[in-house]
Amino acid sequence: MSFVKKCTIFFIFISVICASSFVLAQTSESDQQKRIDELKQKLTNIGNQKKTLSSQIQQMDTQISLTTIQIQSSEKKIIETQNEIEKLGSRIDNLDSSLNTLSKLLLKQVVRGYKTQSVSLVEILFEAHDISDLTNKIKYQHATQNNNQKLLVQVQEAKASYEEQKVVREQKKQELDQLVISLNAQKDALKTQQVQKERLLAETNNDESTYQTLLAQAEAQLKGFGRFVANQGGSSLLSNQTSCDDWGCYYNQRDSQWGGNSLNNTGYTLASDGCLVTSMAMVYTHFGHRNVTPQTINSNPFNFASYYPAYLNMTIVADGTTSTRVYSAIDSELSNGRPVVVGISYDGGPNPDHFLVLISGSNGDYKMNDPYTQNGHNIPFTDHYSVGSIRTINKVNM
Repeated sequence: MSFVKKCTIFFIFISVICASSFVLAQTSESDQQKRIDELKQKLTNIGNQKKTLSSQIQQMDTQISLTTIQIQSSEKKIIETQNEIEKLGSRIDNLDSSLNTLSKLLLKQVVRGYKTQSVSLVEILFEAHDISDLTNKIKYQHATQNNNQKLLVQVQEAKASYEEQKVVREQKKQELDQLVISLNAQKDALKTQQVQKERLLAETNNDESTYQTLLAQAEAQLKGFGRFVANQGGSSLLSNQTSCDDWGCYYNQRDSQWGGNSLNNTGYTLASDGCLVTSMAMVYTHFGHRNVTPQTINSNPFNFASYYPAYLNMTIVADGTTSTRVYSAIDSELSNGRPVVVGISYDGGPNPDHFLVLISGSNGDYKMNDPYTQNGHNIPFTDHYSVGSIRTINKVNM
């Protein structure tokens, strides 16, 4: 068997192996994507079911499975991209070597061609021994010129390919950086999801009736927020609301700095339902944590209930400090210079539909920081609400 035939058979063999590997890889990716789509559809179906402890646990388990597969997919893409970068590096090194070799060769050819071109046609004519010799000399000169042109083209192509591969490698490096960032975010999300499931079981004592009670309480509060905002004219965003003084900082839930942000990745926003989050942020600043804002509290998912992610827990963490809301009396706290977070019922119902911070005063004559009212810093409480509308009173222990 000839050498050419052997090379051809070997090439076909390698091509078949590569094609098979590609098909296997594509099949694996296809199966993985199919599983991801199935889990997403399952999440949608569970979301349409009636809220029960069982359905929420099922939803959490499904989300954990989905995130786990996404992590595996990201890890695989990272390995593939690292391999591509490594191959591109070898290719660039080879092209660099080839480019150097071709450049040196071209330089020699140019020098040789220059010497040849310095000989005139008349000199070639006189130096030729006969017609055949003359013809060969002229052909040689033309061939040299053609070879130089071809070599120049090769050098240009090698240089273009070299630069192109460098660009591709840089793009792959940027892609790798983004994949690593995405993978880290997915791993963080998985840890959060696993902890949230543990918290759900602990908070509900794995009991359906307890779960339904807590769920109803959270839903009632969020519905109350919606009614309050609707009665006040909506949740349009405001500008330049933050004001800081010796007491601390006044924040408005509708401030454009954060008002449009989702409340703990739910369908609610800080502008529409962030009065309690904003009130707690103001209290934190009173106790010296001036870098805490509503978004600081909002950005920590563990500050919210596992059974209702838009419901703020009684105990939260911000700026590395844990705080807990506990029942208290208004005047005794204010007389000691401690603010009080109160929940008021604007519509007269039994449950609070808005939260604010009382910062000074006594016997019903109070000053407040209202997170909803525009420029609601240090304004009279009774100009907007009645003392009889107060439903909950909490001091904040840190």
